[in-house]
Amino acid sequence: MGIISEEAENYKNKGNEAFNSENFEDAIVLYTKAISLSERDSRERSTYLKNRAAAYLKLREFEKVINDCDEALQIVPEDPKALFRRAQALENLERFEEAYRDAKAIFNVDPSNKAVQPVLTRLHAVVQERARKNAQTSNKVDQMFKLAFDISEEMEKRQKAMGNLVVLAKESAGGDLMIKNGIVQKIQQLLKVEKNPDIYINAIRVISQLCKRSVERTLIIIKVVGIPWFLEIIDSDIEERVNAAQYCLQVILNTFSGMDTKKDTKPDPQLCEKYKSEIDTLLTCLTYSITNRVITGVARDAIMELIMRNCHYTAINWAERFVEIRGLQRLLEVCSELEEYKYESAMNITPSSATIAAACLARIYENMYYDEARERFNNQVDEFVKDKLLAPDLESKVRVTVAITSLLRGPLDVGNYVISKEGIMEMILVMAQTEDELQQKVACECLIAAASKKDKARAIINKGVDILKKLYTNKNDAVRVRALVGLCKIGSFGGDDASIRPFADGSTKKLAEACRKFLVNPAKEKDMRKWAAEGLSYLTLDADVKEKLVEDKAAIQSLIELAKTGDQSCLYGVVTTLVNLCNAYEKQEVMPEMLELAKFAKHHIPEQHELDDADFVNKRLTVLCKAGVTTGLVALSKTESHNSKELIARVFNAICSLQELRGIVVQQGGAKILIPMALEGTQNGKKQAAQALARIGITINPEVAFPGQRNLEVVRPLIALLHPDCSALENFEALMALCNLAGMNETTRNRILKEGGLSKIEQYMFEDHVMLQRAATQCVCNLLQSDAVVKTYEGNNDKCKFLYLLCQEEDVETVMAAAGALCILTSVSKICCRKLLDCQVWLETLRCLLANPDKEIQYRGAYIVYNIVSGDKDIAARIFETDVMEILMALTRLNEPEQKRTTELAQKCLDAAEDMGLIRKPDENVVMNSLSVNEHHEIDEEISN
Repeated sequence: MGIISEEAENYKNKGNEAFNSENFEDAIVLYTKAISLSERDSRERSTYLKNRAAAYLKLREFEKVINDCDEALQIVPEDPKALFRRAQALENLERFEEAYRDAKAIFNVDPSNKAVQPVLTRLHAVVQERARKNAQTSNKVDQMFKLAFDISEEMEKRQKAMGNLVVLAKESAGGDLMIKNGIVQKIQQLLKVEKNPDIYINAIRVISQLCKRSVERTLIIIKVVGIPWFLEIIDSDIEERVNAAQYCLQVILNTFSGMDTKKDTKPDPQLCEKYKSEIDTLLTCLTYSITNRVITGVARDAIMELIMRNCHYTAINWAERFVEIRGLQRLLEVCSELEEYKYESAMNITPSSATIAAACLARIYENMYYDEARERFNNQVDEFVKDKLLAPDLESKVRVTVAITSLLRGPLDVGNYVISKEGIMEMILVMAQTEDELQQKVACECLIAAASKKDKARAIINKGVDILKKLYTNKNDAVRVRALVGLCKIGSFGGDDASIRPFADGSTKKLAEACRKFLVNPAKEKDMRKWAAEGLSYLTLDADVKEKLVEDKAAIQSLIELAKTGDQSCLYGVVTTLVNLCNAYEKQEVMPEMLELAKFAKHHIPEQHELDDADFVNKRLTVLCKAGVTTGLVALSKTESHNSKELIARVFNAICSLQELRGIVVQQGGAKILIPMALEGTQNGKKQAAQALARIGITINPEVAFPGQRNLEVVRPLIALLHPDCSALENFEALMALCNLAGMNETTRNRILKEGGLSKIEQYMFEDHVMLQRAATQCVCNLLQSDAVVKTYEGNNDKCKFLYLLCQEEDVETVMAAAGALCILTSVSKICCRKLLDCQVWLETLRCLLANPDKEIQYRGAYIVYNIVSGDKDIAARIFETDVMEILMALTRLNEPEQKRTTELAQKCLDAAEDMGLIRKPDENVVMNSLSVNEHHEIDEEISN
């Protein structure tokens, strides 16, 4: 044997040792080294591959098991071990027919193999049953085909048949049968003539289900219909149809990239590389469709949302390619569209189109994380602006101003870069002073967006306030309301600092009253009310305005009704106003030392208004919640903007800070939309949503608050709050909510374990903070109902001992939870029973439990002792050598009815010891007299020490 072969054999032997010690990751590393040193096609290599496959099998990495077994079988065909391991992996992947094939091959090679016989029997039954079901599925598919695609059939039957086809397409066998029977061609032909919207939408959903997680079927579908077909079906004014087509396109992208429709899923780099051409072609077609002049506005919005969702580096990372194919120019064209300019080649847009395009621009700019990429982005924007400004017509100048407004609302740095260029601000101010109402409107909007920072606000105060005041006297309401919002924004740049007022006292109240008139007037168009809401979003930083607004039921109701429309262009104004009313904005923590230093240095110190005290804020929260603000926020939550989602989450978290309002939030659908917000968005947004969920989970039964699958989905956001960067309150609330979830069922407990929750929860048991320690211990107590958690406490660690030591804490609730956890452990595990007596202070802890003044803790202590002594004579002997016996005898003398359980358990402990021959029952009168006079006093004395 050569040196290399010997080294490979050494690695294999070390791998075997690691495998036997259940260190499967280490075993895989060692087997991999052995494989790399082995000769190709040698029997030794086959052995190493089989061993690594066994380790992968333990880690449930079944695809890797199959790959290793495939290679081993190429070297040694019909190797029983390789076939058996591959069969196990295939069975776990529900590829039963292939697993049965391997099991049958083993039986043919080695009929005496006892390990394979039960597997073969089981798989034979499964394969037979699947064959029967497939035959049934085939019949169902044939029946549904006849009904769904026959236009002469009754409409109700056809609708039901197409709905059934959606269900059948979800099954692997059903999907394969449909493809085989030519469903794609049938749907393609049907949608050319189908008039019924339900059948049309379900037909699109059938295609979505066929594409889901099957690259093979997806490629067949694209080959049959082509990508332009998907762009045809998305082109509609019917929102449900557009959503179905958008979902279908997203499913195709997910299938090619390995992503999922669930939040926080990451693409598979290997799949992305393999199907790079298909992904690129699809996204390129979508990009070119952004400026398609004939598609509907709703379809255009859906296409931009698809680009926004997939271009980010956390998704398919396509932003740079988007810039390369000049997608920015197309988005800016959408941004520059105006309802007022309607002609043959004008694009169809919705009120939300400019907002979605701005959010898409911001999303793409996030990916420009190095200087060269940002420079390319800025150059394309410069080019667009320059082309418009060089055009001689007035329309181009108006359009470029609208596009700059969108940049200021999207990638703010780029917007500021453009507006700071020579002549741009001057051009906007000149437009504002013309007599043309369209130019006035456009200029006002741009000035509002530009006043985003204090330096810009000051510049506009110096140059533009007089212009805005003049525009506010305009007869056209559309111009007046925009000028009003501009004045509101400039007037609010002091924020919530009560000492800064850019305008004279009382001006903000007058501006707020003007905004209110536009907001509550039903005769005004929605566009006017939208601008009024944006004006209030600036003015409500003033506490006086907040109080006046919240007392105005008509204004609050108008604000909520505006939110319920779900119009994305209304989102900023409505949600920011609500954030301000709830005081849910980011507050900078002021350290007392820094405050004193600022006073000494005579720096400006922000002052809080008395109307922003907690009592006033809580009153405002109650008014908003009872007015139905949750339903409005649910409607607005469909936005793709992460910053907007953060604002929505802030409002929800503020409302959920009041216990009595949490039920209303759940009742109106708030918990449902908070879960996706807690999984995807800005860091602060996710934290705010997670804290709101934690607060709901504390107060309301989790089965009601998070029904069905939601009780599993809520686990990850709650565990994310168990982080050192989160506040102690956030940690505590997350622990409390997880405690309630852990008490629900085994499935939820398993999810907590899968998300790495156990170790994170346990670390808070070591905290000095009493509340955190208590909540963590209570959570662990509930988790111990799971066998998997019990096994971790049986391992080579001191977890049991630490729980035991917690029984000596001063906090009664912590002791109660720790004792409850030990009751569970000692009732199911003798290993844990023995571990407790390895603790140096085991006797002192037992005394603390048995003689505790709290009756429930005393009962739990007796229960622990009974579990420890039952069936283990050696441990029982150690316990009954001590004064625990005397304490137990004292407990049997308790006469209070509520302590009957404790008395019975204490007697059972003594009876068990007597049965083992460790103690015997002496003359009863002597013992009782002695105990009552002397022993009881000694026991009390020991405990007090």
